Amino acid sequence: IVNGREAKPHSRPYMVSIQISGQHDCGGFLISDQWVLTAAHCWNRYAILTVVVGAHDLSNIKILDRIRVKFYIPHPGYLISSLRNDIMLLMVNIILLVTTIIQYLVRKQILNNILYDFLLQFLDSKDVNVDTLCSVAGWGRLWTNGSLSDRLMEAYVTTLNHVQCQRKWGPSYSALQMICAYGGGGSCKGDSGGPLVCGDTAVGVTSFGSKLCCNSPEHPNVYTKISAYLPWIHHILRNVKK
Repeated sequence: IVNGREAKPHSRPYMVSIQISGQHDCGGFLISDQWVLTAAHCWNRYAILTVVVGAHDLSNIKILDRIRVKFYIPHPGYLISSLRNDIMLLMVNIILLVTTIIQYLVRKQILNNILYDFLLQFLDSKDVNVDTLCSVAGWGRLWTNGSLSDRLMEAYVTTLNHVQCQRKWGPSYSALQMICAYGGGGSCKGDSGGPLVCGDTAVGVTSFGSKLCCNSPEHPNVYTKISAYLPWIHHILRNVKK
């Protein structure tokens, strides 16, 4: 996150760090006790991904805190060339995940039912209005081509109207499948897959931005619109066996 601030520790218990070889690679977020939602471009078919749940400072992570991903389910319509349908579900080992969450929440003296109540209401089918104040968070780069952050950072952004987004991004932008947002701070490389949160609802998955400058006003960050994919998400959650 560029031009952001450090998040209050454990104030976003749904946040997930997706890692390769013990290093943060992408963000993600819990939508149930065993499913993580992230961006499809975060999948590396040649690497073993692990997830870290409930962390704040990634420099304190131990091997036991990393959980293996059981299944990778990128959207079948994902196009790497255009980043259309840039959304993916990860299924993780439920026993390890629940244990990890409870360990973190008990350690911080937070009641574990807070998280589950939150997750049940976290995805919403309504489209977000223009000029809504939202937030993004992640462990991505702190400036363009800069270093990753050990600590979870956050920034406020405002949703833009589709005409503006289309004008700035051209054919790369789809009003049916995407949202764009801009603010004083915003997403950078390494924040992909994290949620765009408006109020108490995740409305987008961090997808892409300018390759030349993080949080560019000329090319505002683009998020996969979750409401467009809720039928697919619910279908997977119902039909993939634990």
